[in-house]
Amino acid sequence: MKINHTFFQLKFILVGILLFQIQIGFSQETENSALYKTIMSKDSLLFNVGFNTCNIKQFEDLLTDDFEFFHDKDSISDRTRFLHNLKNGLCGSPATYQSRRELVDGSTEIYPMYKKGVLYGAIQIGTHRFYETSAGKPEQFGSTAKFTHVWLLKNKVWKLSRSLSYDHETVSSASTKSSLFDNDDLTEKWLKENKVPALGIGIITDGKLKQVKVFGELKKGVTAPYNTIWNVASLTKPITAITTLKLVSSGKWDLDEPLYKYWTDPDIANDPYLKLLTTRIVLTHQTGFPNWRFLNESGKLDFKFKPGTKYQYSGEGFEYLRKALEKKFHKTLEQLAAELVFEPIKMNDSQLVWNDKIDLSRYAINYDNKGNAYEPTKNKTANAADDLLTTIEDYGKFLCSVLNSDGLSKKVFDDMNAHQITTKKDKYFGLGFEIYDFGNGEYALSHGGADKGVQTLFFILPKTKQGLIIFTNVDDGYKVYKDLLLHYLGENGQKLIDIETK
Repeated sequence: MKINHTFFQLKFILVGILLFQIQIGFSQETENSALYKTIMSKDSLLFNVGFNTCNIKQFEDLLTDDFEFFHDKDSISDRTRFLHNLKNGLCGSPATYQSRRELVDGSTEIYPMYKKGVLYGAIQIGTHRFYETSAGKPEQFGSTAKFTHVWLLKNKVWKLSRSLSYDHETVSSASTKSSLFDNDDLTEKWLKENKVPALGIGIITDGKLKQVKVFGELKKGVTAPYNTIWNVASLTKPITAITTLKLVSSGKWDLDEPLYKYWTDPDIANDPYLKLLTTRIVLTHQTGFPNWRFLNESGKLDFKFKPGTKYQYSGEGFEYLRKALEKKFHKTLEQLAAELVFEPIKMNDSQLVWNDKIDLSRYAINYDNKGNAYEPTKNKTANAADDLLTTIEDYGKFLCSVLNSDGLSKKVFDDMNAHQITTKKDKYFGLGFEIYDFGNGEYALSHGGADKGVQTLFFILPKTKQGLIIFTNVDDGYKVYKDLLLHYLGENGQKLIDIETK
């Protein structure tokens, strides 16, 4: 079929305008935002109800009067022509032919559109697959395509104003889905589409690190090696937690002893809540501290509530614990972690401070979502909550040691896995680890990390001795999590997604 070149010109102009608007002021919506959920509900009505069941009324209700449809194989249609073609074409005889659309997980991007600070629309970008069913034949794959939708908010009602459908391919989506992450070329292409410079994956099976995969580039033209060094942000906290819990297991430290006996921060020296702080309260994020004191207008540390009464994530709590440990043992956290974690497990490529030992030729530079590099954080003193430098292999060794409770007494290991505090439905904090409860005794331990140019995550399943590690070096690297969880953890991956998105 001859392709309409006028359409292509218009499409590129429109996409260029939209992308320009996005780049100069509007960030992508997160999956938990109200706007994201609203647009996804409209998408569901349009396709799951309208397209997949040939309910034409859904389209009539959701399309603006001046709706236009741009298709790279069938030119341009206005509202009247689009509805006519739908009724008499794809939906002409549902009993003998039916098409079904499926949205590709993790492909959706949604950007808000404002005029003088008032929300007036949203851009939705994504990829979908189409399947075809003919009378007497099983459903077969048809094609994949990318799409861009412009949704407008008029009189408090969201309607679809423009729809662009392009980059149609007839490669089987089933084979594409199964080979993603197992096919290097396909994975590299997928990363570029998602604008993720580098991705590290660790797969744990039967309590052992079985696979390490690293994709992408450290910087333009430099391939990320197997032993890439990553800043993993808050994935530092489990290192601090296990260092501490090993001291508890050996009888050298007490989970419930007040920390003021070893350290008192001058900012809270006269606060009566001071004496309530314990290691258990720190590791379960119940200190009452803000995440970081610099977030306070005063820049000083204070209590937002009585320690031990509720959950509030806090890096300051871990730093408080660090100072107490260092005072008692007359060693830095760096020394304690090396003696109790890094050296026994042979984590030879991991450290808590920035020094000359770092092989900069292997360091994953961190980026914002526009491709601008951040300056690396160069800690000269260990931070108990942040900025661990490590590799997928090293962190995989660490998580395997956690799964196998190396160096932990049974009581401490059980406490670590216990529901110490509820954070949301079916989600808890144990000692230093988040806990996702699947029911029937099945659960996952987890932690995430997020800093400028860092998005990292892991899950380990103590019952089945499985695990998955994900390191990325870009602000919005979280957008690849869902595909990875589903690919490597299957049904359990879906359970994790369901708990997180409730």
